[in-house]
Amino acid sequence: MIIDELKYKILQQFGFPPTQEQAHALEVFAEFLTDRDPHVVMILRGSAGTGKTTLSGAIVRTLKEIHQKVMLLAPTGRAAKVFSLNSGSPAYTIHRRIYREKSFSGVEGQFNLNDNLYTDTLFMVDEASMIANMGLGGMSFGSGCLLDDLVHFVYQGRNDRLLLIGDKAQLPPIGEEESPALHAAMLEGYGLKVYECDLNEVLRQSEESGILYNATMIRQMITHDDITQLPKIHFAGYSDIKPMPGAELIEALADSYHHVGLDDTIVVTRSNKRANIFNQGIRNMVLDREEELSQGDILMIVKNNYYWMEEERKKLSEERRVKSEEFNSLANLKVPSSNLKVPSSNLKVQSNHTVPSSKFQVQSNQLQSNEIPAFLANGDRAKVLKVRRRIDLYGFRFATLLLQFPDYDNYELEATVLLDTLMSEAPALTHEQQEQLFHQIEEDYQDIPLKADRMKAIRQDQFFNALQVKFAYAVTCHKAQGGQWAHVYVDQGYMTDDMLNPDYIHWLYTAFTRATEMLYLVNWPETQTAQE
Repeated sequence: MIIDELKYKILQQFGFPPTQEQAHALEVFAEFLTDRDPHVVMILRGSAGTGKTTLSGAIVRTLKEIHQKVMLLAPTGRAAKVFSLNSGSPAYTIHRRIYREKSFSGVEGQFNLNDNLYTDTLFMVDEASMIANMGLGGMSFGSGCLLDDLVHFVYQGRNDRLLLIGDKAQLPPIGEEESPALHAAMLEGYGLKVYECDLNEVLRQSEESGILYNATMIRQMITHDDITQLPKIHFAGYSDIKPMPGAELIEALADSYHHVGLDDTIVVTRSNKRANIFNQGIRNMVLDREEELSQGDILMIVKNNYYWMEEERKKLSEERRVKSEEFNSLANLKVPSSNLKVPSSNLKVQSNHTVPSSKFQVQSNQLQSNEIPAFLANGDRAKVLKVRRRIDLYGFRFATLLLQFPDYDNYELEATVLLDTLMSEAPALTHEQQEQLFHQIEEDYQDIPLKADRMKAIRQDQFFNALQVKFAYAVTCHKAQGGQWAHVYVDQGYMTDDMLNPDYIHWLYTAFTRATEMLYLVNWPETQTAQE
């Protein structure tokens, strides 16, 4: 009875008759949510165009309606923003919810697994294909294995459970052959009872989209293990997918920036080197920006950074302390009654004319400390609002910028950035460059006799902790994964049948499915074009 009622309420939010696969998914979800076993988990796998997003949005709205507690999570800020827009509810990064920073910060920052104080809560995680478990990112966060930590966090709570949503045809995490979070056997290894279902049927309305038609064709090459030749893309009859000759690229990008904006246009490439070429060309030939860095530029963080968020929390804490002292001082002032000009109907003053401090509520338009992102993650995007100063120091080039982060509710932050990484072919500073920067800065602290104190001072140096950034007009597919943009330009580079492998097919599928309105294939070869 409870299962039927839950399905009925979700269908009301769904808005149209479900497909057979969607109806089955609803049945599985209802059984999962009402299972009395506290150690249950569900995997909802869905390909592009199968209604996975619509279904998950209907589930969220229903749970909110019946007052079931739900927490929406995603691996990246961009993915969390997309999840929030699709569901109509706030979504957060996994790291922001399950980790807390240790009382001291090392060079790389250290975050421990947080205590789960949630009860009777469903944790819904979108873009779960991106959740890694190899520990390749080091030990900065918990055990270094995100899936392990996520499962441990959720199931240490009272009657909490986990729903993982993703597309197994997308790129798996770096270093892994498949996405562990979408693999039932992996979750069973945690001692969990696994509910799972797949959405593969492309909806009729989706078949009218050239993006989804071709993405489905590419996905079938993966699922049917039919990777024998380069895919031939269908353009005829579709208005949302177009080949883009190089000679027309500048004009097309300018048009996209005009109609949907810089933040909703992206070029997806195969390598950092090609991304640099595109970024330089876009800035010079499309945006007419001649300076190395300008107001309005879109940047991407290319290395996790913890320092600036900690500084923001310290700053906020100090501002609150000062404001509190100011209000306390005002509260303790005795105001002579003869000086009061306020009508008694509007303000009731005690006989001694002392306003109790308890009556004062400190108001602030700034973010609360727990709302500040825990750290700036590799892949986060930021818009340059102001370039305040530039400085050459320690053999490197720095700039102080006022940045705005569109994926974090346009959060603004003033920070020092490292300009040397903007156009380097390396993903970030090389190990040798990082060592050079460290030793150069260390010379400024030689007056500190104790090595421990000297290292602490270096760890708090703004130049040592400068944000490492690149331009974000063009990015690699791994950087784009989890996000969606209205207009996406895909540059696959030179391809031959000899270069065909499963990684390429996963890459192409992921790149295609980043687009929501228009997909442009840059310099797409005739040999990979279907003859209609």
